Amino acid sequence: MLSQISAAAGRLLISEPFMMDPNFKRSVIILTEYSAEGAMGFILNHHSEFMLGDVLPDVSYSEMPVYDGGPVAKNTLHFIHCCPDKIEGGIEITHGIFWGGDFEQAKELVSNYQVTENEIKFFAGYSGWTPQQLDEEIQQDSWIVADNFKAETLFSGDEQNLWREVVIGLGQRYAHIANFPENPALN
Repeated sequence: MLSQISAAAGRLLISEPFMMDPNFKRSVIILTEYSAEGAMGFILNHHSEFMLGDVLPDVSYSEMPVYDGGPVAKNTLHFIHCCPDKIEGGIEITHGIFWGGDFEQAKELVSNYQVTENEIKFFAGYSGWTPQQLDEEIQQDSWIVADNFKAETLFSGDEQNLWREVVIGLGQRYAHIANFPENPALN
């Protein structure tokens, strides 16, 4: 089994290098919930086709990207942030990283350029798993679980390299995976 760490809220899921599901190909997901009832999280490195101004026309910082959080409920908008001193009511999912909070407050802060892409990330939809589904996928080596990462990683603007950087950050045991081609047939 690839993953030595069990899944939990606040941990990252890193897709195995040859995952063919287009929803999760080369994905890095932050888990926001994990329990006997199932799991939920957001894909950190897949841009959606939208900018924030497309989904929230009254926000002046309209060029902030919206990420594709996953294939579930794509008509919903979610956010994570690292500024609880500015946005009240968020749920701390790991050290200094919060999920949600006062949405109107977040919109106002974004509109007034008081939070940046380095502090907040918006998602259309989410990734979800039924009870035991994620555990089974981890057992099948579809995902590697990571708990040792920097908060800045989550707000990185370098989505193209995020999967590779996180894999390398797992240490020597996984470093070779980072260089696997996306399509081994082209190798």
